[in-house]
Amino acid sequence: MMTKLNTAMTVSDRIRNRVRKGLTTTVAMTAGLSLALGSGIARADQKIDASLKSASGFLLAQQQPKGMFGTQFPMAMTSLAILSLAAAGNQPSDPTPQGQAMRKGIDYILLPENQTKDGYFGKVDNSRMYGHGITTLMLSEMVGMGADDKQDALMRQKLKLGVQLILRAQAMRKPEISSGGWLYEPDSAGADLSVTCWQTMAMRAAQNAGMEVPREAVDKVVGYMKRMYMPVPGSTGANAAGGFGYSAPSTETSTTSEGLLAMQVCGQYDAKETIAAGNHLLQVDINKASHPFYTFYYYAQGMYQRGGKYAEAAKKLIPEIILPKQQADGSFLGEDEGGGKVYTTTMAMLALAVKNHFLPIYQR
Repeated sequence: MMTKLNTAMTVSDRIRNRVRKGLTTTVAMTAGLSLALGSGIARADQKIDASLKSASGFLLAQQQPKGMFGTQFPMAMTSLAILSLAAAGNQPSDPTPQGQAMRKGIDYILLPENQTKDGYFGKVDNSRMYGHGITTLMLSEMVGMGADDKQDALMRQKLKLGVQLILRAQAMRKPEISSGGWLYEPDSAGADLSVTCWQTMAMRAAQNAGMEVPREAVDKVVGYMKRMYMPVPGSTGANAAGGFGYSAPSTETSTTSEGLLAMQVCGQYDAKETIAAGNHLLQVDINKASHPFYTFYYYAQGMYQRGGKYAEAAKKLIPEIILPKQQADGSFLGEDEGGGKVYTTTMAMLALAVKNHFLPIYQR
């Protein structure tokens, strides 16, 4: 498991360095490889690229004068917008409308009033630990790629405080079933899979970015995840299927997708729970999942991590489901989870942009 983790971190560093040197080269390489693999793949990629471009235009139109994207849960939605623009091939130092929007969005996140003295990002907009995890994840992915040294230094400072709060919240005394996870507030005495997955992504991305994260914290997440696991009744053998539940063992599609990605981010690529979750997701109709855009995001990323037939299934299915949901203005129509069209659009972009592999946290 340590070998897997170290390999993942090495790949992340390599991608981060490559992005620093210029995403235009990476985009050209990706396009060239796609064309070499056949015109069918090239056409599919072109459709996705066109969709990402249109969605990026929609996001830029939603940016407010202060830098936030949209008006609902501005810390969380601005962070998701920045991550989405990065996943589409942009960076804050680019002299483009996208780069300028990312810089302005990061500056908004870094305002003194948007993080409490103890490091909490989720209070100012009431996005709670959801927003805290998302914002900490964004800073982890963007640190080292800021518009200038000053912005980078401030990102690292804010990121350190954000990670420390995540670790303190995990260490709160909780019932055994919730131990190792997170809930809505830093001092919550429970846990659910949704909040836990955002903190897990943030924590591991921060570790990749050089922040100190004790091995024990990752092990505790794995323990929590395994307590949320349940096998599909009657499913045995090499294709045994199982899933993860929200606050108790279950096999719901949305939470199984979350668990699949979180387990792999924690290095549990070969765990029986991880393998079973991938098998289960091959068999279900994700278009019928509750919280669809949330599910699309985790499904796309988690199945890509699995590789092989799992990645191929997601590569075919995700564009088929998501692209028809895009509207003329570039947004995506669907259940908005309280974040409006900024939320659905960013989730769709992060799911579709898996093919680019730009964000370090999502590398195999």
